[in-house]
Amino acid sequence: MSAIVVAALDVLISDLTGPLYCPVAVPAGFPSPAQDYFTGRIDLNKHLIKDITSTFLVRVAGDSMAGAGIADGDELVVDRSLTPLDGNVVVAIVDGELTIKRLRLERGRVRLAAENPDYPDVVVPELAELSIWGVVTRCLHRL
Repeated sequence: MSAIVVAALDVLISDLTGPLYCPVAVPAGFPSPAQDYFTGRIDLNKHLIKDITSTFLVRVAGDSMAGAGIADGDELVVDRSLTPLDGNVVVAIVDGELTIKRLRLERGRVRLAAENPDYPDVVVPELAELSIWGVVTRCLHRL
Protein backbone atom coordinates (compact mmCIF):
# COMPACT_ATOMS: atom_id res chain seq x y z
CA MET A 1 0.00 0.00 0.00
CA SER A 2 1.41 3.37 -0.91
CA ALA A 3 1.66 6.13 1.63
CA ILE A 4 0.77 9.75 1.14
CA VAL A 5 1.99 12.87 2.74
CA VAL A 6 -0.42 15.62 3.54
CA ALA A 7 1.54 18.53 2.10
CA ALA A 8 -0.69 21.47 2.73
CA LEU A 9 -3.80 21.45 4.83
CA ASP A 10 -5.57 24.58 3.79
CA VAL A 11 -5.90 25.92 0.29
CA LEU A 12 -4.81 29.49 0.37
CA ILE A 13 -7.42 32.10 -0.21
CA SER A 14 -5.80 34.99 -1.91
CA ASP A 15 -6.74 38.36 -3.23
CA LEU A 16 -3.69 38.32 -5.45
CA THR A 17 -4.27 38.57 -9.13
CA GLY A 18 -4.04 35.25 -10.88
CA PRO A 19 -3.06 34.08 -14.31
CA LEU A 20 -5.01 35.17 -17.34
CA TYR A 21 -8.04 33.11 -18.26
CA CYS A 22 -8.65 31.86 -21.78
CA PRO A 23 -12.41 31.29 -22.11
CA VAL A 24 -12.23 28.77 -24.95
CA ALA A 25 -10.97 25.22 -25.03
CA VAL A 26 -7.56 25.01 -26.65
CA PRO A 27 -7.15 22.22 -29.19
CA ALA A 28 -4.09 20.06 -28.85
CA GLY A 29 -3.64 20.09 -32.63
CA PHE A 30 -3.02 23.02 -34.98
CA PRO A 31 -3.68 26.34 -33.18
CA SER A 32 -6.37 28.70 -34.47
CA PRO A 33 -5.37 32.38 -34.75
CA ALA A 34 -8.96 33.31 -33.82
CA GLN A 35 -8.53 31.88 -30.31
CA ASP A 36 -5.72 34.13 -29.11
CA TYR A 37 -7.70 36.44 -26.84
CA PHE A 38 -8.08 36.54 -23.07
CA THR A 39 -10.92 37.98 -21.00
CA GLY A 40 -9.18 38.70 -17.74
CA ARG A 41 -7.56 37.06 -14.76
CA ILE A 42 -8.67 33.87 -13.15
CA ASP A 43 -8.80 32.97 -9.47
CA LEU A 44 -7.68 29.33 -9.36
CA ASN A 45 -9.42 28.91 -6.01
CA LYS A 46 -12.76 29.69 -7.66
CA HIS A 47 -11.92 27.64 -10.74
CA LEU A 48 -10.75 24.47 -8.99
CA ILE A 49 -12.57 24.50 -5.67
CA LYS A 50 -16.27 24.14 -4.92
CA ASP A 51 -16.15 24.53 -1.13
CA ILE A 52 -13.07 26.37 0.15
CA THR A 53 -13.70 25.47 3.80
CA SER A 54 -13.55 21.73 3.16
CA THR A 55 -10.90 21.56 0.46
CA PHE A 56 -7.30 20.49 0.97
CA LEU A 57 -4.23 19.86 -1.15
CA VAL A 58 -2.51 16.52 -0.70
CA ARG A 59 0.81 15.52 -2.22
CA VAL A 60 1.02 11.97 -3.58
CA ALA A 61 3.84 9.59 -2.67
CA GLY A 62 4.07 6.38 -4.65
CA ASP A 63 2.72 5.10 -7.95
CA SER A 64 -0.16 2.83 -7.01
CA MET A 65 -2.60 5.15 -8.84
CA ALA A 66 -0.57 5.59 -12.04
CA GLY A 67 -3.35 4.04 -14.15
CA ALA A 68 -5.68 6.83 -13.03
CA GLY A 69 -3.21 9.49 -14.16
CA ILE A 70 -1.99 10.17 -10.62
CA ALA A 71 1.80 10.08 -10.30
CA ASP A 72 4.32 10.32 -7.50
CA GLY A 73 4.68 13.99 -6.51
CA ASP A 74 1.33 15.11 -7.95
CA GLU A 75 -0.89 17.33 -5.86
CA LEU A 76 -4.52 16.38 -5.41
CA VAL A 77 -7.42 18.67 -4.65
CA VAL A 78 -9.48 16.83 -2.03
CA ASP A 79 -12.98 17.89 -1.00
CA ARG A 80 -14.04 16.57 2.38
CA SER A 81 -17.65 17.77 1.98
CA LEU A 82 -18.46 15.36 -0.85
CA THR A 83 -20.17 12.05 -0.22
CA PRO A 84 -17.86 9.29 -1.45
CA LEU A 85 -19.44 7.18 -4.16
CA ASP A 86 -18.46 3.93 -5.83
CA GLY A 87 -15.77 4.73 -8.39
CA ASN A 88 -14.50 7.92 -6.76
CA VAL A 89 -10.78 8.31 -6.11
CA VAL A 90 -10.58 8.90 -2.38
CA VAL A 91 -8.14 9.55 0.41
CA ALA A 92 -8.88 6.84 2.95
CA ILE A 93 -7.59 5.98 6.38
CA VAL A 94 -7.39 2.22 6.99
CA ASP A 95 -6.32 1.22 10.48
CA GLY A 96 -4.63 4.59 10.92
CA GLU A 97 -2.75 4.55 7.59
CA LEU A 98 -3.52 7.04 4.82
CA THR A 99 -3.89 5.83 1.26
CA ILE A 100 -5.21 7.06 -2.08
CA LYS A 101 -7.29 4.51 -3.95
CA ARG A 102 -10.43 4.13 -6.05
CA LEU A 103 -13.42 3.33 -3.83
CA ARG A 104 -15.35 0.20 -4.79
CA LEU A 105 -18.52 -0.74 -2.95
CA GLU A 106 -19.40 -4.36 -3.68
CA ARG A 107 -22.19 -6.37 -2.04
CA GLY A 108 -21.67 -4.88 1.39
CA ARG A 109 -17.88 -4.91 1.13
CA VAL A 110 -15.49 -2.03 0.67
CA ARG A 111 -12.52 -2.45 -1.62
CA LEU A 112 -9.89 0.21 -2.19
CA ALA A 113 -8.62 -0.47 -5.68
CA ALA A 114 -5.12 0.36 -6.83
CA GLU A 115 -4.75 1.61 -10.40
CA ASN A 116 -1.45 -0.15 -10.95
CA PRO A 117 -1.20 -3.95 -11.39
CA ASP A 118 1.96 -3.97 -9.26
CA TYR A 119 -0.12 -3.15 -6.19
CA PRO A 120 -2.85 -5.26 -4.63
CA ASP A 121 -6.28 -3.88 -3.87
CA VAL A 122 -7.13 -3.36 -0.23
CA VAL A 123 -10.19 -5.35 0.76
CA VAL A 124 -11.24 -3.73 3.99
CA PRO A 125 -11.95 -6.38 6.63
CA GLU A 126 -15.22 -6.04 8.51
CA LEU A 127 -13.47 -5.19 11.78
CA ALA A 128 -10.95 -2.74 10.30
CA GLU A 129 -11.14 0.97 11.01
CA LEU A 130 -11.97 2.72 7.75
CA SER A 131 -12.58 6.38 7.22
CA ILE A 132 -12.96 8.06 3.86
CA TRP A 133 -11.10 11.29 4.53
CA GLY A 134 -12.11 13.03 1.31
CA VAL A 135 -12.92 12.73 -2.38
CA VAL A 136 -10.28 13.69 -4.95
CA THR A 137 -11.65 16.24 -7.41
CA ARG A 138 -8.52 17.31 -9.33
CA CYS A 139 -4.99 16.14 -9.96
CA LEU A 140 -2.30 18.76 -10.47
CA HIS A 141 0.43 17.11 -12.49
CA ARG A 142 3.73 18.83 -13.21
CA LEU A 143 4.87 18.51 -16.81
